[in-house]
Amino acid sequence: MSTALAQRLAALAGFLAVALGAFGAHGLQPVLEKNGTLAAWHTAALYHLVHAVVLLVLAQKAVVLRVPFALFGAGIVIFSGSLYALALTNVKWLGAITPLGGACLLAGWLALAWKPRL
Repeated sequence: MSTALAQRLAALAGFLAVALGAFGAHGLQPVLEKNGTLAAWHTAALYHLVHAVVLLVLAQKAVVLRVPFALFGAGIVIFSGSLYALALTNVKWLGAITPLGGACLLAGWLALAWKPRL
């Protein structure tokens, strides 16, 4: 993966984290409060934003570490995505998917520990 593509993906992830966090705090707050899922939305947005920053750091390297980058990207989509969906729909079984995303995030950190080139 080129550094330019990695930077674009990281920037898009960061943009979406801020946009979804703000949308949840303002536009969706009544729905999330009614569903009792405001905390889930906040958790999704926090982990999304933190790992978008990690993607941005990885994207700044001359050689992008593909495995950690892919694991963090998948983790954002699965972990935060399932929490966003759960918060909006109140479909509780979506919470069963969330740990898979968490495992991707953890694996991304372990991949960095295994071959740290930061």
